[in-house]
Amino acid sequence: MPKVSFTRRQLLASAAPIIASVPLVKLGLDSASAQDLPPPDDNLDPHDHMHAAHIGAEVPAPGEPNDTDALLYPPAATPYQPGRLQKYDLTAIDVELEVAPGVFYPAWTYNGTAPGPVIRATEDDLLRVNFVNAGTHPHTIHFHGIHPANMDGVFEVVDPGGSFVYEFPARPWGLHLYHCHSTPLKKHVAKGLYGAFIVDPPETRPPAQELVMVMNGFDTDFDGENNFYTVNGKSFFYAKYPIIVRRSETVRIYLVNITEFDLINSFHLHGDMFRLYRTGTTLDHELTDTVMLCQGERAILEIDFKNTGLFMFHAHQAEFAELGWMGFFNVVD
Repeated sequence: MPKVSFTRRQLLASAAPIIASVPLVKLGLDSASAQDLPPPDDNLDPHDHMHAAHIGAEVPAPGEPNDTDALLYPPAATPYQPGRLQKYDLTAIDVELEVAPGVFYPAWTYNGTAPGPVIRATEDDLLRVNFVNAGTHPHTIHFHGIHPANMDGVFEVVDPGGSFVYEFPARPWGLHLYHCHSTPLKKHVAKGLYGAFIVDPPETRPPAQELVMVMNGFDTDFDGENNFYTVNGKSFFYAKYPIIVRRSETVRIYLVNITEFDLINSFHLHGDMFRLYRTGTTLDHELTDTVMLCQGERAILEIDFKNTGLFMFHAHQAEFAELGWMGFFNVVD
């Protein structure tokens, strides 16, 4: 598959009418450059379309149906047992990621994906993360939450070929994140070094279908603006492969925003509302269908779907949705 690149403006000019009318696959498969894309058409007849966004096989998402499962579905929660050891191995690796069909991004990653693996512990577990830097630049891991100063990922910079062991009690319970804190920080985050960090409360949350969604972006032409926006690293992935959930069970989403170059990102749900637990460190919640998050902010969302069928979710910044940040829940009985 040939590699292609586009500016943000070229993508936006072409994406909106394509989303509404013809498959976006032209972005990656049929074009050698953005100049070959069809120009915007303000005279499109709405009656020519069966729906306002494509779904299923025609959607231009990279990868195979289960490619994001390890990022979407978190490890299971464990019962409260203070002092229990929870071990994870993270390796910084330089890798080219296909973020849209034929569009490859030279990422810096933890374990080869952006976002990196989901890290999960129960409060007062002893978390031990063995970090190896197999990349070409100095890296660290900074965990949000409470930990000793010498485990903060600021001073203990790990050079290529080096390693470091992060070890501390997992506190407080809630939804956190981790990311590289080497300078220039903006570049290390934008290049893909981040992931979700879940700390469960001593009294386990009620049973639910649990999902992790890390909102991110990719500046594929390196001009300081994102060309693609995704959840879990692949544009339009959950439009091509809708997430199957059950109407009879609560859906719990661990939502993290680590989008660089934009002040905010957002999650909007069609056709229903969700309970919003900001940072997940309290049981207090509000009921809404849209949440806005700045970079590093996160929230837990709980949905009890009232109806079956296909329900869209996406950024409520239409620009972000048109550049890849949208998908569907397929709600079944």
